[in-house]
Amino acid sequence: MTITVAHIWRHPIKSHGRETLTEVSMNAGQTMPWDRTWAVAHEAAKTDGSEWAVCANFSRGAKSPQLMAIDAALDEATETVTLMHPDKEPLIFRPDQDVQPFLEWSSDLTPSDRAQSSRIVRVANRGMTDTPFPSVSLMNLATNQVVEERLGQKLDIRRWRGNFWLDGMKPWEEFDWIGKKITIGTAELMVREPVTRCLATTANPETGQRDADTLSALQDGFGHKDFGIYAEVTKSGVIRANDTVTVLS
Repeated sequence: MTITVAHIWRHPIKSHGRETLTEVSMNAGQTMPWDRTWAVAHEAAKTDGSEWAVCANFSRGAKSPQLMAIDAALDEATETVTLMHPDKEPLIFRPDQDVQPFLEWSSDLTPSDRAQSSRIVRVANRGMTDTPFPSVSLMNLATNQVVEERLGQKLDIRRWRGNFWLDGMKPWEEFDWIGKKITIGTAELMVREPVTRCLATTANPETGQRDADTLSALQDGFGHKDFGIYAEVTKSGVIRANDTVTVLS
């Protein structure tokens, strides 16, 4: 069966919204352009924002499920982001400059007993993905379906915060790709490792409420807490929706 790209997503501000794309130009050795370009450091963060840092330094859906209900739209030319949440008026701001309006807009989305957001950081030449290497994430629609069946409820794919969603695969087939190269469109990627999941995936992206025990479903049903794979771009190229995926030796 032919494997194709069903959806492309990027997340301009880490854990604060997502938007869908029809195509993206990938660059070797880099994260997806404008994906996790900015990250929101909290008051207990141990990073100065000059280099990549682990996710524990940032406000994120694992600790603040209401963040999972944010949608985003990025104007690349002006580096302006629009954030939308079902319980709020939209916020239009420039993350590099308009930090205070963002902090005020997002303040009640973080529980009071959690470290509060304090600043926005941006690292040169890479997005703040969850891996020390510049990764993109690939998800399998069939794997989502078997987790849905295990839970007995539908799971919006936005829970998993993936970059590329693939169709035409068997459930969990993506794990067989680890250590192999693949081509998507005109880009080439090396599949590096599985994506280990956190509490963020338990929150409904429509409401920001935790309503699905995804972690128990993974652990009890399949013996791990992994969903999706991380890959690194090894050859620059363009990836479009409906492009074919080929696994190389």
